[in-house]
Amino acid sequence: MKTLISGLCAALLCASAATAQPVSDYRARDAADEVIYFVLPDRFENGDPTNDKGGLKGDRLTTGFDPSDKGFYHGGDFKGLQARLPYLQKLGITALWVAPIFKNKPVQGPKGQESAGYHGYWVTDFTQPDPHLGTEAEFKALVAAAHGLGMKVYIDIITNHTADVIRYKEGEAAGYAYRSRADYPYSRKGGLTGAPINPGFAGDQDSSPANFARLTDPAFAYSPYVPPAERGVKVPAWLNDPLFYHNRGDSTFTGEDARFGDFSGLDDLFTEHPRVRDGMIAIYKDWIDRYRIDGYRIDTARHVDPGFWQAFIPAIKGAATAQKLPNFAIFAEVYRSTPDSGYIAQYTRRDQLPAVLDFAFQAAVRDVLGKGKGTVVLAELFDGDVLYEGGEAAALRLPTFLGNHDMARFSTLVKEDRPGISTDELLARVQLGHAMLLTLRGAPVIYYGDEQGFVGDGGDQAAREDMFPSRVASYNDNTLIGTHATTARSNFDEAHPLFRTIASLSAIRRAHPALTRGQQIVRDYAQTPGLFSVSRFDPETRAEIFIAFNTADHPITVNSTIGATVKHLEALSGPCPAAVAAPSSVRVALPAFGWMVCRATGTSKP
Repeated sequence: MKTLISGLCAALLCASAATAQPVSDYRARDAADEVIYFVLPDRFENGDPTNDKGGLKGDRLTTGFDPSDKGFYHGGDFKGLQARLPYLQKLGITALWVAPIFKNKPVQGPKGQESAGYHGYWVTDFTQPDPHLGTEAEFKALVAAAHGLGMKVYIDIITNHTADVIRYKEGEAAGYAYRSRADYPYSRKGGLTGAPINPGFAGDQDSSPANFARLTDPAFAYSPYVPPAERGVKVPAWLNDPLFYHNRGDSTFTGEDARFGDFSGLDDLFTEHPRVRDGMIAIYKDWIDRYRIDGYRIDTARHVDPGFWQAFIPAIKGAATAQKLPNFAIFAEVYRSTPDSGYIAQYTRRDQLPAVLDFAFQAAVRDVLGKGKGTVVLAELFDGDVLYEGGEAAALRLPTFLGNHDMARFSTLVKEDRPGISTDELLARVQLGHAMLLTLRGAPVIYYGDEQGFVGDGGDQAAREDMFPSRVASYNDNTLIGTHATTARSNFDEAHPLFRTIASLSAIRRAHPALTRGQQIVRDYAQTPGLFSVSRFDPETRAEIFIAFNTADHPITVNSTIGATVKHLEALSGPCPAAVAAPSSVRVALPAFGWMVCRATGTSKP
């Protein structure tokens, strides 16, 4: 296997390096210009089997490695990802977003329910890569190779929690249930009738060093402790002190505990504490200084207090500026499964996050292509762009997506919404979803494997298939779309219809600034499935590109408004008419689940 991948790297990466044009201006690209590829390195390509066990010895409960179990490490790594960069370049990817690469607790969970930290979200050491994925030198080589191809590298970061290490003396008896600030105030040990502690501490809303100097005893809700075998396991060393955690029990993700509770048992950092803020800032400034990466995706951002972000974001921007990274991207996960821009937009205003993953876009596209709702849902979605800090211009930089590693793949969601759907119709709906993703406002994110027609069984572990030959039975029995392949074989087929669709539309997008940084106005929509049309405008010339979609399962021929000065249209993708039907009106004829992207002649001002 090692020889095979070495040969693969030589054949693909080195050949690409010989033919690729010099790229000197990738850092000058705006965040809105990118086409992003989100990947879990462990599931993409195995470039070095010698690191599969992360340097550990023993069975899977020690090493975390079991490629036949969807909840354990499978062997993908930095070398494998680097070898496949030319594949991503052909797909039209300009920015690589990798799931957290930090050293993880290899295995955790109750007896009989263990799983591994292959996904990267159970961090013990925030200062080095996980040995299962490779070395610092190998990550640096991956970043350099991506930059050499003009591709940015974003890494997923966590500030909300660490791996599950801290225990509570009363935890087993209480089931680690959440204990509120009212019932278990910081001023009493173990409840209202407990002994007084932390005299003078004014609570978590005052994040001054002087106030937190008075918080000396963390046993206000539970009595936290670190098991002897794991003392000192976290890096930097300050992370080993329970004083820097909330220690209130498990979150139910509602109300107060959404911010102060342990996320599925993971140790919840006391992000209001100035030591935690300073420590996290130092950690993530150092990654920028060491590797000159190009952006951060922030995990579980809504579970962190706004004051943390108001300190963290300016500091990270300052570190990027010092490294001459003018367009360092920062976007946060604010999970929401409704097409409600207002909910996620509040985090760009109150918390001052530069951008958020556009969960509202994902929900709206699912509504129209999965649930059969009218295209008015999309119109209402874009009406909400004014709610983001910076308004419609800021919305251009929102990373948009169709599915992900938590909720499920878009194909899986549509299949769930439409039981009994044929594979041909599923493919058509998924292709249309990607056409929307790559031409409507926002920076599109392709979830790895979607371009190969992966259709999972659900979310979380069920949506994290291997691109290299898989040994997981529940993956290998899936029926993929657009191919006769299964996940039991390697899936890097550049002839796959979804690969070709994404590559084609990505090239069009990159060639036309109207589709990246251009203003978007909605032209027409319907209360039922059918037409949705928009115009986008070149930010310098104001030249118009007209885009129309048909979300119905039958052909449509309808009229749409268009710029008053437009006379002729040139097809960039789909069956564009040659000319308008009349000033301000264009005839749109589209097949079921079809689209058109048309360049207008003449100048049109909205």
